[in-house]
Amino acid sequence: MSNLPPPPPGRGQQHGNQNGTPPPAGGKARGNWPRWTVPVLLAVLLGTLLLNQVWPSDTGKKLSYTEFVTAVKQDEVVKFTVTNGSNSVAGELKDGTKFTTTVRDNFPDQIERDLLAESGVNWTTKEPDSNWLLSALSLLLPFVLIIGFLVWMNKRAQGQMGNVMSIGRSRAKAYQADKPSTTFADIAGYEGVKQEITEVVDFLRMPERFREIGARVPKGILLVGPPGTGKTLFARAVAGEAGVGFLSVTGSDFMEMFVGVGASRVRDLFAQARKLGRAIIFVDEIDSIGRKRGAGLGGGHDEREQTLNQMLSEMDGFETTEGIVVLAATNRPDILDAALLRPGRFDRQIVVPLPEASEREAILKVHSRDKRMGGDVDLETMAKATPGMSGADLANVVNEAALFAVRRGSKHIERIDFENARDRVVMGARRESLVLSAEEKRATAVHESGHAILTVVLPNADPLHKVTILPRGMALGVTWSLPEERHTYSKEFFEDVICRAMGGRVAEKIVFGHLNSGAANDLEQATSIARRMVREWGMSDAVGPMAWSGHQQVFLGEDLMTQGREYSDDTAKMIDSEIARILHEQESRALAVLTKHRKALDTVSEALLERETMDGAEVANLVHGSLDDIVAEQPASID
Repeated sequence: MSNLPPPPPGRGQQHGNQNGTPPPAGGKARGNWPRWTVPVLLAVLLGTLLLNQVWPSDTGKKLSYTEFVTAVKQDEVVKFTVTNGSNSVAGELKDGTKFTTTVRDNFPDQIERDLLAESGVNWTTKEPDSNWLLSALSLLLPFVLIIGFLVWMNKRAQGQMGNVMSIGRSRAKAYQADKPSTTFADIAGYEGVKQEITEVVDFLRMPERFREIGARVPKGILLVGPPGTGKTLFARAVAGEAGVGFLSVTGSDFMEMFVGVGASRVRDLFAQARKLGRAIIFVDEIDSIGRKRGAGLGGGHDEREQTLNQMLSEMDGFETTEGIVVLAATNRPDILDAALLRPGRFDRQIVVPLPEASEREAILKVHSRDKRMGGDVDLETMAKATPGMSGADLANVVNEAALFAVRRGSKHIERIDFENARDRVVMGARRESLVLSAEEKRATAVHESGHAILTVVLPNADPLHKVTILPRGMALGVTWSLPEERHTYSKEFFEDVICRAMGGRVAEKIVFGHLNSGAANDLEQATSIARRMVREWGMSDAVGPMAWSGHQQVFLGEDLMTQGREYSDDTAKMIDSEIARILHEQESRALAVLTKHRKALDTVSEALLERETMDGAEVANLVHGSLDDIVAEQPASID
């Protein structure tokens, strides 16, 4: 919404004099004539002259050649004139009637000359009348074309020069009030984020209320969070709620192939904001221009660094920018320059995390408002079954559920549609064209049964939700557990995760006596967790309370050429030994647990071969039932 005053009327826009008097009577003011008036009048005048010269008006009765010869024989023709080259004849009859006709080529021949001599007709010849206008046009046309080409080239050059001259202007888009707006009511959850942003909007609307007690509005607010959590959505809500000017721009809009363009666009952006008085500037993906200075190989003259320097100066430099708030969003706050994050520039960093269960339920309700929902749909259950999903993921789940309902031919979205949509988003689309052989299908069933049984039996594992041997995405089978809402993880939890990942590999080894390549992803996941347990989380007694960060991001460029390994060769050997120890211990643990539940392994794998997909409760019943059978088969002890 822009508060810019309307521009003053120009010479070609005013509807009266400067003092407000109306234009003179008899029509509109001269300044209101359209631009095409003069060219159209000239074209009409030129066309009139051309028509008079090219198409002269008829001068008498039109006769055919036969009628003309007959009239000559009957002595009715007094005189006529033949125009050379056009075969046209104009003459006069005895009764005074003017006539015209067209004769053949080479008129008159000898026979016709004799006929004319006998009749005593007076006839003459003449050259065609010269058309001075066409002659002038034929002479002037090359000059007109050359002049027109030069004028076109001049305008084209001016347009290109105008583009070059305007390349340093900001590409920010001003929010318009007539466009559909988003408000805070359209955002579910995140009450703390709403409150902090609403304070800034209120300050811009009612600055006196805050200045009475000496409060100062934050100059910058940085929205930080994973992708899809709604950072840009909050910015759109601010645009809909704010009663002040709102300028939106992305970080990539500042960068150009020309040197100095980024800094020029930053200056122009803040100049536009100052004209609005009180305004909000939203910079999306600010990490594209706000990365740490001195990083990389570009040096201090890097165009991105110059753009960042201008941004720092505009936000909090020698000249103050009162009434202007910069709202920015990024999912990489770790790479931003420290000078950009200090108080006085970005005073607040608002974290927009992944939504909790209650917030996921509210988000699902927002996205389901315009959908036809069936009676068996429980959004609370669905919210609990979608942990770790962002707002964008939940919107995608609702949309996929609607698509599944359409494919089924249903007029309402039912629970089965939400289940299929969630499975598709989490595990990938089902691969209908992939056909497994009987041996591959049985190996997949045994593999997934190993994962499922360990998920049910291990004390710290997340609850089992579903297991299937239908190929989805890149996997031939999937064992899916629902992570519980937790924010810290224990060493025992990670050990159970690694043990569970080893379950498929161990189950195949128990049943078939050999291994295959189906456990590649499981081993990658287990090794990654074990490495972080040893290197980052201090969960190894041999290594002790020491931590080494993972691989440095190359694009940061910090000590790119000099940074080496942070520990010695002996420490590296000890780390590798500890990682291997954790993996071997959990593999042995998985082997012991599955050997104990061998009957459950066979039962679950056979059930999977028959039914292809099973719920977690069904697998748990089969596992506990197998344990009861084992206890019942054991003989009673004799005291």
